[in-house]
Amino acid sequence: MPQSGADYPSQDPAGTTMAVTAESLYLANLLLIPGIAFVILLVLYLKRHDDSPPLALSHLEQTFSASLWAGILLVIVNAFIVLLGGYTGPYTWMIVIIYFTVCHSTLILIGMLGLAKALAGKCYHYPLIGRPLPDGCRGMV
Repeated sequence: MPQSGADYPSQDPAGTTMAVTAESLYLANLLLIPGIAFVILLVLYLKRHDDSPPLALSHLEQTFSASLWAGILLVIVNAFIVLLGGYTGPYTWMIVIIYFTVCHSTLILIGMLGLAKALAGKCYHYPLIGRPLPDGCRGMV
């Protein structure tokens, strides 16, 4: 008779749960509860940044950095809309559709890849917007 999964010791590297939590909060910030999830991620980052294992630290830093970039891009897009005539201008929807098609979708895809890596217990470096990996992650990529 096969043994249940409870009989086997956990093989997850240290910090896997926090890495998955950070990636989930990043995606929630982009998709479900913007702002609220960012504040939770910010609190988690500030409280656990100094005492986290390398895996958790890498995902915390990547998601926090990517969230800041997402906010910066959103401000830039809004400023661009205002400069081109405001929200009633003829180019508003064109800019919004291009932003969501290119920028927002890319940020979501990067977050999904990060979540998959976190679930696998591996470090992940976000392309272009990510921060360098901590020293303990060099062999975990």
